[in-house]
Amino acid sequence: MLRLTNKTALITGASRGIGLGIAKSLAEAGARIAFHDLEQNEQTQQAQDEIEKVGSAPVKFFAADLRDPQQIRELMTAVNDWGGTDILVNNAGLQKTARISEVKSDDWNDILAVNLSSAFYTMQAALPVMAERGYGRVVNISSVHGLVASPEKAPYVTSKFGLIGLSKVAALEYAKLSNKEQGGITVNCICPGWTETALIEPQILARAQACGGDREAGIASMLADKQPSQRTSDPEEIGALVTWLCNPIAHNITGTAIPVDGGWTAQ
Repeated sequence: MLRLTNKTALITGASRGIGLGIAKSLAEAGARIAFHDLEQNEQTQQAQDEIEKVGSAPVKFFAADLRDPQQIRELMTAVNDWGGTDILVNNAGLQKTARISEVKSDDWNDILAVNLSSAFYTMQAALPVMAERGYGRVVNISSVHGLVASPEKAPYVTSKFGLIGLSKVAALEYAKLSNKEQGGITVNCICPGWTETALIEPQILARAQACGGDREAGIASMLADKQPSQRTSDPEEIGALVTWLCNPIAHNITGTAIPVDGGWTAQ
């Protein structure tokens, strides 16, 4: 098994869903886990307990509102003081569905801030430190909606397309600032399709209502529209991919947007 001993990983939005799956996978590989969410509560404590059960390295919670650049700067300073960010996973995300004509300004601003701008600020702080150390991994959790669009998701799609573009720029800027022996500095995106998380629950419930209240039928209907495999992904599967990308053998995989979408974007 890949060992990430003596590496510190910061995962934003890590108390549930894909973020928690990633945190647990990296912890199992031996990394110290700096896990982030908006505020500390019962859910974050439960998440910390789950992460600690699968790993032996320290786990610490960090709170910050990712809509606020100053709080992001303070977050990055605190994590740097705790051990530095060898691995950065920008996972936190917001989504609300509405037609363009009905999108509220606050929703547009919040979704762009959390899904896109926060990744810029965390990368701006972390990448120079990674360059000094000679090893660094940034994995930005985009979405299949960073590759293709859907109606009623203008802020979300915009943010996820932007995140892929931002990641490609960062990958190019840092591609040569290390070497194979040290492990290199890479920046990649993962683009999940339908994944079993709370983020898609409102869409599942809407489909279930249209299917007479049958949740499983609602999920099947939702998958039939887009995902040829007719299977959802689990957060742990995304975590396994993130962990593999942290392997030094992945030093030449950078600037990519990797779909995990059951063939959605192959159509």
